[in-house]
Amino acid sequence: MFILFFFSLTYKKPISEVEKFLDKHNQYLDSFYQSGHFIFSGRKEPRIGGVILCKANSLKEAENIYHNDPFYKNKIADYNVIEFTPTKANALFKKII
Repeated sequence: MFILFFFSLTYKKPISEVEKFLDKHNQYLDSFYQSGHFIFSGRKEPRIGGVILCKANSLKEAENIYHNDPFYKNKIADYNVIEFTPTKANALFKKII
């Protein structure tokens, strides 16, 4: 069984600070896409943060994942985590998860 976690990031620092850590953040994202944990991610509009859909086995695993984000480590963004178990999905999404 898996659980989905919706990470909502909100920047705590100006965009100029965010951009200093953007390359490392993108490397972090790439590593968790490769491991199969991340399903999608992107910037919020307006650019005040971002969102990540993460597949994990537990809240503890999800916390360990986002604690690796340079934005989290360097206090660039706050994370709000919403845990949910999908009960319905369209056919395309079922293939993804």
